Amino acid sequence: MSVLTLAGLWNSGPQHWQTHWEQKHGWQRAPHRDWETPDREEWVRELDAAIAACEHPPVLAAHSLSCTLVTWWAAKHAQTPQGAQRIAGAFLVAPSDVDAPSYPDCTTGFQPMQLARLPFPSLVVASSNDIYVSAARARQFAQAWGSELHVIGAAGHINGDAGYGPWPEGEKLLLGFVRRTSAR
Repeated sequence: MSVLTLAGLWNSGPQHWQTHWEQKHGWQRAPHRDWETPDREEWVRELDAAIAACEHPPVLAAHSLSCTLVTWWAAKHAQTPQGAQRIAGAFLVAPSDVDAPSYPDCTTGFQPMQLARLPFPSLVVASSNDIYVSAARARQFAQAWGSELHVIGAAGHINGDAGYGPWPEGEKLLLGFVRRTSAR
């Protein structure tokens, strides 16, 4: 099974867990033309193209804004014949709350948060002190999306700046999730 990483707003830098895991496992990152002022429709098209380029249905390993991207992709593409079958699952880390007043205003079209059940297995990994989503909202997202929820404690935004570079515990969570989704 393949893993496709989906970086959030401003991309994931060299110290981010996504970058470390891509280098270790040879996984690919979905490319975007504009990381600074993303437009939802463009990002959904770019994600759809990246999924289509995968040899097998991938597990999406999304961070931050890209968790929201996954929900918008599902709203548009998963309702089509065989749409949900194009994704093996979604590992959603630190989902940003684009409806929160504190969320950066440099994105277009990601509001409101999609709260529909995802048509594929999903796991939300959240922090108890993320500046972009409260623990209560992360719990609400997981419940609405039909996701398993794993709260890892006070971990900030679960990115390189918060000390989550190689992040072996997260890698173990993802690989366990991949095994479970491939066994279904």
